[in-house]
Amino acid sequence: MERFVIISGCSGGGKSTLLAELARRGFATVPEPGRRIVETELESGGSALPWIDLKAFLDKAIALAMADLEQAAAMPGRVFFDRGLFDAASGLEALTGEPWIERLRLRERFGRVVFMTPPLPEIYVTDSERRHDFDAAQAEYERLMRDYPLHGFTVVELPRLPVEARADFIAA
Repeated sequence: MERFVIISGCSGGGKSTLLAELARRGFATVPEPGRRIVETELESGGSALPWIDLKAFLDKAIALAMADLEQAAAMPGRVFFDRGLFDAASGLEALTGEPWIERLRLRERFGRVVFMTPPLPEIYVTDSERRHDFDAAQAEYERLMRDYPLHGFTVVELPRLPVEARADFIAA
């Protein structure tokens, strides 16, 4: 059984709903760093927002995800991460061309299997914290679908099922 499990995929693909269901079942979960950063930056008038300063946003996402990883070490049993360190490092690598994924030794930190939520245009919505359109979300998904296997992870795309069935699939 892999202890630290990543749930990644397309923005608006149902990751947060799935993590809430896993938490309801008693699993430890770690919320997405990006949403937390956007909330904090909007409240404080900061500029580390993906639509203002993407590099600053990704730098903050990596720092927050590293802190999350340290805190998760004290959590019992399996821990499910809503995105996190790999996704931020992949984004920063795409932006800068620097080998962030290797530099952070991400394959050593997480379980081999990554669960991906596919693009679901029928549930995708933008809001004050998610301003990019569906095409941008899908491009991010495609980058992650390429990057995870390139770095030794096995990607399992989650079936289009109700959240309870998705949680059953992951928790098995």
